[in-house]
Amino acid sequence: MNGERQWDATLFLFYGKLQQYSLAHVEYPVDASIVSDERFRRWFYTTYNFTIAAFWSPYLVKSMEADPLGPMHTGLFNLHLDTFDDNWTAQIEGFDYVIISAGHWFVRPMVFYEQGKVVGCFYCKQKNITDLGIYYAYRRAFRTAFKAINGLQNFKGGNCIRTKPVKSNETMLEGMSMELYMIQIEEFRDAERVARERGHKFRVIDTTQAMLMRPDGHPSRFGHWPQENVPLYNDCVHWCLPGPIDSWNSFLLEMLKTEVGRTLLR
Repeated sequence: MNGERQWDATLFLFYGKLQQYSLAHVEYPVDASIVSDERFRRWFYTTYNFTIAAFWSPYLVKSMEADPLGPMHTGLFNLHLDTFDDNWTAQIEGFDYVIISAGHWFVRPMVFYEQGKVVGCFYCKQKNITDLGIYYAYRRAFRTAFKAINGLQNFKGGNCIRTKPVKSNETMLEGMSMELYMIQIEEFRDAERVARERGHKFRVIDTTQAMLMRPDGHPSRFGHWPQENVPLYNDCVHWCLPGPIDSWNSFLLEMLKTEVGRTLLR
């Protein structure tokens, strides 16, 4: 869901920002999607010969839903932690920049496979399968995703009702959030070292501290239409409200401008 919101915000960002680099008018993209699936969309900016695409891969690795209910009624998913997800890895070689993001789906029940064999699970509630926890799968999924990128030959991320940001001294990254963050950073650094040897570039858009102070970006108990007959719950996970998530693309734009500047100075 967060990836979808960032995707939507990115489209709006480029409507206006591309004109800053030329005398041209504001550009509206053409739908260049290869398939009809809304989870795999491509938009092409004709004037600038610029394509932006989204690829749905909630676990970054090959996965499939084994049971639509599962022990928590949120589904049970089989994850092949050492296998690329071709839904995105087979599509990105022609792009100059790739942004990968994953997190929330890893709290759902999962069964882990490596080399085609079950090695463990997370909250699968199945006999004779060891519960390895979330972190085991999370680390290996990012490791496999980075390995897929480095392997490319032609390659050129309770109640939370708030109406304003919190102060930096009012919150801190800890517990599970800190562990997941460190897994991403550690795997990123390992992949970056390999990438440097192969002439690839890795950059990390680290929005963690900034977003830690923006719980006002979560829908909380207002994350559904008033007329919907759904159980009341507090969504303190997804970034749905405008403002905080738009800053992600501001960071992205500045990073791209910096990279372009470095290229021009060579």
